[in-house]
Amino acid sequence: MREGEIISLFMKHFERHSLGDDAGFIKLNNSWLLVTSDMLVWKTDVPDFMTPEDAGRKVVTMNVSDIAAMGGRPMAFFFSLAVPGDVSEDILRGIARGINEGSKVYKLKIVSGDTNEADDIIIDGGSLGIGKRLLLRSNAKPGDLVCVTGDLGRPLTALLLWMRGEKIPREIEEKARNPRARVEEGVKLSSLANSAIDISDGLSKELWEIANASNVRIIIEEERLPISDSVKEIVSDPVKVALASGEEFELLFTIPREKVEELDIDFKIIGRVEGGNGVYIKRGRKIEELEVLGWEHLAGGIDVEL
Repeated sequence: MREGEIISLFMKHFERHSLGDDAGFIKLNNSWLLVTSDMLVWKTDVPDFMTPEDAGRKVVTMNVSDIAAMGGRPMAFFFSLAVPGDVSEDILRGIARGINEGSKVYKLKIVSGDTNEADDIIIDGGSLGIGKRLLLRSNAKPGDLVCVTGDLGRPLTALLLWMRGEKIPREIEEKARNPRARVEEGVKLSSLANSAIDISDGLSKELWEIANASNVRIIIEEERLPISDSVKEIVSDPVKVALASGEEFELLFTIPREKVEELDIDFKIIGRVEGGNGVYIKRGRKIEELEVLGWEHLAGGIDVEL
């Protein structure tokens, strides 16, 4: 079964839950307690151009990004660590240093942990946060503008170069090794945007997540995509790479047109929300349905080349 099918199976059996967004939520007086967990598996998530320190920081960023996508401020980090019996002390020290660095970057307290044995190194992280107003995938409205923070394409380009055994330029490698969650941006968006999601599996896949959850039609424009200049110099189809590139940890959000001028963050408008269903891309004068690109566990990887 694919990842999405497994998630759907479990959700059908849960009677009381707040699943389906980047983080779960519980009402706490006049705020929301946000809870998320995100797992890093060495074999699939840590190519050898990354260090154990990078992996430790990354698992913190992965979880903090989920809180940011809900419009919350992360407060704490917790994790469970499973390792083979012969794991080296150097690797463990590196992971510990990386988690500590990540907690300092995002001003988090490390509050809990567990250790177990497994055939691979697995770091199952989690984060707690507080939000005043939730940003849900299901709240995009016709008339909203579709926007994204930062630039796209570098993490996937780094992975593709690595798979071919080619040298990875520093600017490309930088975002793959040390991505940053958009915490301040998420907090500012919480009072203005309607919906949001973080780009962990690829822009294309995340657009479909919002469209399906909100039961709306989304149209993006190819020429508006904020593709990194370094990606354009390297790959043959930078648009496809930008659409498929995961682990960006940028925020994709929809916002009423009249509220855009109030935003004081770095972002690009890439499209609009309409009534209807599906996700479409405008290429010149032609509009076509957008292929679902990006990463899904148990689905055989990403069908993208340099």
